[in-house]
Formats: sequence, C-alpha cells, structure tokens
Amino acid sequence: MATKGTVSGVIANMVTLIVDGPVAQNEICYILLGNDRLMAEVIKVVGSQVYVQVFESTRGLKVGAEAEFTGHMLEVTLGPGMLSKNYDGLQNDLDKMEGVFLKRGQYTYPLDKEKKWHFVPLAKAGDKVGAADWLGQVEENYQPLKIMVPFEMKGQATVKSVVAEGDYHIEDTIAVLIDEEGKEVPVNMIQKWPVKRAMTNYKEKPRPFKLLETGVRVIDTVNPIVEGGTGFIPGPFGTGKTVLQHAISKQAEADIVIIAACGERANEVVEIFTEFPELIDPHTGRKLMERTIIIANTSNMPVAAREASVYTAMTIAEYYRSMGLKVLLMADSTSRWAQALREMSNRMEELPGPDAFPMDLSSIISNFYGRAGYVVLNNGETGSITFIGTVSPAGGNLKEPVTENTKKVARCFYALEQDRADKKRYPAVNPIDSYSKYIEYPEFEAYISKRINGEWIGKVNEIKTRLQRGKEIAEQINILGDDGVPVEYHVIFWKSELIDFVILQQDAFDEIDAVTPMERQEEILNMVIDICHTDFEFDNFNEVMDYFKKMINICKLMNYSTFKSEQYENYRNQLKELLEERKA
Repeated sequence: MATKGTVSGVIANMVTLIVDGPVAQNEICYILLGNDRLMAEVIKVVGSQVYVQVFESTRGLKVGAEAEFTGHMLEVTLGPGMLSKNYDGLQNDLDKMEGVFLKRGQYTYPLDKEKKWHFVPLAKAGDKVGAADWLGQVEENYQPLKIMVPFEMKGQATVKSVVAEGDYHIEDTIAVLIDEEGKEVPVNMIQKWPVKRAMTNYKEKPRPFKLLETGVRVIDTVNPIVEGGTGFIPGPFGTGKTVLQHAISKQAEADIVIIAACGERANEVVEIFTEFPELIDPHTGRKLMERTIIIANTSNMPVAAREASVYTAMTIAEYYRSMGLKVLLMADSTSRWAQALREMSNRMEELPGPDAFPMDLSSIISNFYGRAGYVVLNNGETGSITFIGTVSPAGGNLKEPVTENTKKVARCFYALEQDRADKKRYPAVNPIDSYSKYIEYPEFEAYISKRINGEWIGKVNEIKTRLQRGKEIAEQINILGDDGVPVEYHVIFWKSELIDFVILQQDAFDEIDAVTPMERQEEILNMVIDICHTDFEFDNFNEVMDYFKKMINICKLMNYSTFKSEQYENYRNQLKELLEERKA
C-alpha cells in the first residue's frame, strides 16, 4: 500500500505533512489541490512528520489537503529523442506546453512515444552483460546513441534474445535478458534514473588530461580546460559570461552540449531559446541545436524546481557519457541554485552558515562537481562530462561563499573583471587572477608535449609572468607619471600590452577571430614570445608607445586574416620590417 499524508502546515513552497506509513528521503509525492496534483520532494523526515518542497506554487493550499507518496525518488526519463529539446527543471517538454506560462499541476512526457527509431543490434544471444553495457544503437541527428542494459541491473545477466535490425518505438521490447536469479528482464529503449544519485556504471575514473579545444585563446593558451574537467566563470553583471558560454558551447570539441539555465532572468533564457537554434555548428556546418539540450528554469519559477534543474542536467549528461560520448555541460548560474538551497534551508530553520547559506554548502557543491569527469567504460571505450558553471556574485564580490566554495573544487577559474569589461577588453577574463590546475598535471604535460611541443607550458608560464610584471609597472607609472620610470620599464609594460591585445583579446563576432585552432594559437604564442625576447632601442617613452601601437595594430590585423593566406603573410612581412627598425 502506498503511504498517504495530510497537510499540517504551509510555509511558501515548504509543506509539512503527517504521514501514515514509511517515507524515504528525497521520495516524490503529489499533494492534491482541487483538480491539480502538485509534485513535491521529501527533504526531511521527523517521525510521522515529513517536510516536503513543492515544485509548484502553493497558493490556495490548506491544512487537511491529502497527499500520495509514489515510492520513488525524483527521476528523469532517458532515451532517444532528447536532442534539440527544451525542458524545464523537472524534464517537462516545454514545446508540448500550452500558453506562455506553465500551468500548475501540468506535466508532460519528455520523449516521443509515436516516433520510430532504426535500431541496429550490437549484442547477440548468449552474451554476458552488466548495467549500462551496450545492446544496440539508434541514430539521432547524426549522433549514434547506444541502447543500454538497465542501469539498476545487479551483477551479470545473459542476453536471451535481441530483435533484428529494424524500426521500433521506444516502448517496444528490443532485448530480453536473464538475470542472476534466472528471471527474464524485457528491455526497451527507455531508462529511468534518480537525479540525486550519481551514475557509477563505469570501470574507472582516471584524472583527465586531454586538452578540450574551445577556440578561445584566453582559455586554450593561457588557462586550458581538459575533456572531463571542471571550471567556473564568476563575474559581475555585464562582463560577458553569457557570450563566453555561447562561444565555448559552439566551438568546443564536444558531441553533446547541455545548457542548464538555472534561475536565470527570463530575458536571458529567451535569448538562449532564440539564438541557439540559429547558431551554426563549426564542426558539422549544420545547426548547433541538433546536438544541444536546453534545460530552462527561470527565476520566476519556484525555488525547489530550480534546485532540481541542475541535477536533471547532470543526470542527462551522465546518460550520454555512458554511451562513450563527450558531453559539455554549462550551468548558468550556480549562484541561483545556491540561493534556492539557502531559501529552503532557512524555511526549515536550520543553522545558517556564512551569508545565511546552508552549513553544508561546500559539500553539496563538491558532490555535484565530482559527478563530472573522464571515465573508462566497462568495454574499454571512454566518455567524459566537462562541466563549466557560471557564478553571479552579488556586487562582483569574489569572496562570497558560493565563489569561495566553488574555487575549492573546480580545477579552472576564469575570473571576469568589471574593469576589463569597462575597457572593452573582451573576453574580460583577468589573466592574473584566473588559473588552470590542469597545467600542473604530469599527464597533461605529457599530452601537450605530444600534441603541440615540449616548450608550450614554459612559454605559457612566461607570458603569465610578463603580464604580472606589466601590471606592476602600470601601477608605478600611475603613481610616478610617465617620466618617473625608466624607458626600459615602458618597454616591459608595452610587451605585456602586446600579449593582452594579441593573445587575450578576441572578437567573438568576427568570423575568423572568433575561433582560433591550436595550430594558429601555437604560431601566435611563438610570434609574441619572439617579440618579447627582442631588445629594442628607444630615446623616450613616447617612441615606445607609438612603436608598440603600430605593432599591436599589425598583429590584430593578422588575427582578422585567414590563417596563412596572402593577406596574413603580407601583415607578417610588415611586422618583420617594423621589428628591424628598432632592434638593438
């Protein structure tokens, strides 16, 4: 018999129930309000009193209302047909919804039961299989998707039969397995999995080391992220978080892109809905939306659903990783997810931590980031989830709890700076405060030595040192004036400006400059390092400034020219002539 409950208290989205039977933590229940069934999740159990967070508005809910428990946790439904979809945080298909706003108590099925998929078997009768092993594959939007053994399967099972190649619905049985107890288990194309539980159906999870090329120089050259890596982008309003995310998701070498708009303002989410379908995928030449899933949860939706949305996105990402695909997951913004946690914690009258966030905020964030990663599957294939979250610190304060706790777990930190954005130096990533810990990994060093060359990391560290030195001299010039510092100091400062203008700054709206392949990034870095190693002769600081401005201008024109084209080589020759003029 399913457990039933009665409402005994309502505080906004948190409802207290008195129950007549057993209830599990994170179990889902439905509270009856007129003709509506409001979905809720158990967040605390004290004897027969249960606290639930409702994923809908609770307006009009009274003490005495009935509730029914389902016996399972918040789950997502996984299967073919999710690519190009727009979901909300509970995986309702937004394209099936009626009207502008979601109606209370209205839920839709996330997959298409009517569509037929062309199934190709990969397993055969008699094969021994375990959870998440591949039975066959279907193709969706040019992506080969695997149909897998149910994730909750215990131990080894034997394949009794697999259907022949052909067209099937997602609910059709495509294989029959015999489990360890000798029972027959029919398998279709649908999987269900609780969102709060990490999928661990892989053999091992080694440290990630393969460079994830994004085409953004300030990331790839200066602070690289790897396949299966974690990073985050904090920055105040208007510093270009969304544009940087768009650039990464469009250009990064990933098979599947998942965008979780978690508690964003509605206008920003609308921007994703309208712009993403128009973006052209530089890898395939087709629409980027073909391999993208959007999970939208705007800030006017209930806070509880906002918390669910990031877990829904991560679980969908884990599903595709189990197929041996490279997944890029972008969450915008994790600050608003943390605010939802804070609101629920406050309503439950828990002991507050810094800035009233929950005391266990750091463990919640680290558990979530820990679900990303590079894995070796049971069959030896590899898959990865690269997770990049944005943080919107109040007033741009990077010392607030969400940024501080994320810093402890994310391996890449891309600090967007108001000052750089005001100077129109985009992407406005502060090169001195930002870092990538992957650059210190011996595995990454070995990979980069093979992929590019053994001197790469040394050169990257050199430009970081030169940027730091340039910043210090800029402060001295600010205090003492241009005449107050020696001419060679001006040369060091302008060499750091050259690095800034030529490597760090990039035009996301220019067809050529928006994406820089690694071969070109290597040539730009070598060119800039060679200039930095050159000794120049100047009589005064005005000569230094005029000369370097000319040089920066030629280098920027090179960035806007097709690589190794006649125009590009022409600018290169101009640069050589300019360098000869002032060489010591």
